[in-house]
Amino acid sequence: MKILIAEDDSMSRFLLEKTLTGWGHEVVVTVNGDQAMKALQVSDPPTIAILDWMMPVIDGVEVCRKLRSAAQTSAIYVILLTAKGQRSDLLEGLTAGADDYLTKPFDAEELKVRIGVGVRMVEMQQALHKKVRELEDALTQVKQLQGILPICSYCKNVRDDQNYWQQVETYVSSHSEAQFSHSICPDCYQKEVQPQLDKLKSQTN
Repeated sequence: MKILIAEDDSMSRFLLEKTLTGWGHEVVVTVNGDQAMKALQVSDPPTIAILDWMMPVIDGVEVCRKLRSAAQTSAIYVILLTAKGQRSDLLEGLTAGADDYLTKPFDAEELKVRIGVGVRMVEMQQALHKKVRELEDALTQVKQLQGILPICSYCKNVRDDQNYWQQVETYVSSHSEAQFSHSICPDCYQKEVQPQLDKLKSQTN
């Protein structure tokens, strides 16, 4: 998982980077809120951000607000890293859009648990987006089959958008994921199949 660190304290930044890379994560390191915003607005941004509350240029809470206000970055999972422990401070951070928080100095095991929650949330969100895209694709295919479809009164072939005539089966197959299993309806059985069976039976007698 790609994780961003925004921390102006060099020792805390070093410990976070070493810990996260040791767990196999790809880490992007920044030292203030401005750098963090730029790193999170690229085409393939980190999906989790650990933001120190007190940073120069832009603090972690303001970064969080900016992330939530933009569609491109609104889904990034944010963990605020703070030395503030008052309930009002934590509520301020969560109200700004943080998903979780971690008090300084951080405990490695607690960090691992909170990162694990973030990873699960990101993966669930990505899976949901994939399902939504699949549903949108399916709806697009259904829409392609809507509207007036020219069909021959005699042979029942249909005309496509390029003015070519083809069997209904061919047309539907090319415009959707539908598959056909061939069988015989009762009317056609009586009209087509039964006379042939009767003819064969009379020839054998």
